Amino acid sequence: MEKKYVITIARTCGSGGTYVGEALEKLLGIKLYEQDILQLASEDSGISLDLFARSDEELKKNPIFRFSKYIYNGKLIPPSSSEFTSEENLFNYQAKVLRELAKKESYIVIGRCADFVLQYETRLVRVFICADKMDRITTEAERLSISKNQAEKRIEKVDKKRDEHYAYFTKKNRMDMTNYDICLNTSTLSYEQCAALIVDYMKKKELL
Repeated sequence: MEKKYVITIARTCGSGGTYVGEALEKLLGIKLYEQDILQLASEDSGISLDLFARSDEELKKNPIFRFSKYIYNGKLIPPSSSEFTSEENLFNYQAKVLRELAKKESYIVIGRCADFVLQYETRLVRVFICADKMDRITTEAERLSISKNQAEKRIEKVDKKRDEHYAYFTKKNRMDMTNYDICLNTSTLSYEQCAALIVDYMKKKELL
């Protein structure tokens, strides 16, 4: 029986992490998950998709929440609890979906703190995609048809939210490259080249 594996992709805003994932999807013939995880978590929990979408990579502005001592332990909060639809439980259900998928199929996932949630999976490849800031600004400006000034503000805001989200749920620094197996720069590599390098790494590690 073919052994399953998972590729997690973390990225800086505008570096093309999703595009690298799409290139990998074509090369490997496995599914790429991103926003789909929210839909699956909603179906599994019975919690409205709107709630998952609203909380996605967002933290409440309440400083008590931000500096909470919450530690993810994989346990779900029951429907009878007032905390059933809390940020923590929304994360718990997304993590549950990621873990259950890993038992059923090989897949690629963008974001979702998946490198942390799946850290005990033996056939896991954790990828970080980055790019030079000016290239990221240009990419976002063109993709969204906005000015470069607007694009710069956007990437700074998005990266800050992702960093805070990751730190809250993992108690780790998202930009610590020791969290990952491979770090690739799309300012010097095409999306397809990044995908090919990841596949080459997996072959050398006998994951393919």
